[in-house]
Amino acid sequence: MSGTPEQTRCAIIAVIGAPNAGKSTLVNAASGTKVSIVSPKPQTTRFRIRAVVMRPPAQLVLTDTPGIFNPRRRLDRAMVAAAWGGATDADMALLVVDARAGLTEPLQAIIAKLKNVKLPIWLVLNKIDLIPRDRLLPLTAALTAELTFAETFMISAEKNDGVDKLLQALADIAPPGPWLFPEEDLSDVPNRMLAAEVVREQILRMTHEEVPHHAHVETESWTERPDGSARVDCTIYVSRASQKAIVIGDGGSRIKEIGRRARQELVGLLERPIHLFLNVKEKAGWDESRMHIRALGLEDEG
Repeated sequence: MSGTPEQTRCAIIAVIGAPNAGKSTLVNAASGTKVSIVSPKPQTTRFRIRAVVMRPPAQLVLTDTPGIFNPRRRLDRAMVAAAWGGATDADMALLVVDARAGLTEPLQAIIAKLKNVKLPIWLVLNKIDLIPRDRLLPLTAALTAELTFAETFMISAEKNDGVDKLLQALADIAPPGPWLFPEEDLSDVPNRMLAAEVVREQILRMTHEEVPHHAHVETESWTERPDGSARVDCTIYVSRASQKAIVIGDGGSRIKEIGRRARQELVGLLERPIHLFLNVKEKAGWDESRMHIRALGLEDEG
């Protein structure tokens, strides 16, 4: 189906919320594949990722943004700016709320700022499978008392419950206009960045609390091979020698397992053989470095 303004509709939808609300899980469930990394640890997503969801004649462009939190580092400030930039660049916004956590102080701060955003905002209560049903209506009432929402949906992104209904409702109200991406595209994430993010996801999953948010991964090279495979070289940057030792593990055991899991996932995502090579470097203050922040696709907020 070719997209022309007369035939098609398109909406850019910002997916915003506090850290660990389940935004990336929702975006992945909506797109039917992994476009954002997912971790039980907060502040997993670091930059805006667009997932393309086809509901002909509508195309939905879901922008997964970093969780909004109180920034301390230069990197934090860039992440929060990216999140709010995603909200203002969109046609509408979904406020994803962890129903189990409820109306927290960080969520109240987000809602206070949303009052100045001139966009339709839908409330999406996520993780409803984790709390008693009789808590949902009081929570909804408390949230709608704080901010007027155009629509309210209750979902479990992890179990893909209610996601289809949400997507169809978004498709129904998408404004007329041409599609922004080819029909076969699932995301705007380049393969080099996808590789780095998949490696970082495994670091988040396999290391202690000391490491996860002090780790940064860059794809140094991507080499296509004649047999259709690709060699991918990634460097993991950490802030201290102790963190480097944790990532490497005894006799290199942890870095080998991080590489094995990441390679396996990349093979599945890209449907081709991948030869992944990892290197770990200590670089104090990388999260205050303009170069590394720009390498993440973020604007340096100073």
